[in-house]
Amino acid sequence: MQTVIFNTSGNGLWSNTKGSVEITDMQVTYVNDERDFGELCVYFNDGHWDVNIDGLIYTDKGFLDELRMFLEQHGLPGADVHYSEQGMQGDDFVSFDIGKKFLTAWDAKFAVVA
Repeated sequence: MQTVIFNTSGNGLWSNTKGSVEITDMQVTYVNDERDFGELCVYFNDGHWDVNIDGLIYTDKGFLDELRMFLEQHGLPGADVHYSEQGMQGDDFVSFDIGKKFLTAWDAKFAVVA
C-alpha cells in the first residue's frame, strides 16, 4: 500500500490532537454470516500516532471524512463506514462498522469469494 496520510481535526471525544496519521493498511477483519455487517480496521503507524500520548482517533470527524473520501476515490462506499464502539479501538488501528454496500463493493474489488 502506498503511503496514505489522513488528518485529525482534534474534535474527537478521546483526543483533541490535530495531526496527521500515517495509514499502513486496511483490512476487513470480521464479516457476519449474512454478509451485511462487518469490521474494517484501518491500521496506522503507532510511531507516528501514539494513542497513549495523542489519544484515540475514535470519533474524530476530520479523520472519518478523509477516510470516507479516500474510500470513495477507490470505488468503495464511504457512507457505509462508521466508527465502531470505543472498546473496539486498538493501539495501532481504528475500528469501523461496515455494512452490506461496503462489503459487496469490497468483495468485488478484491475478488473475495464468500
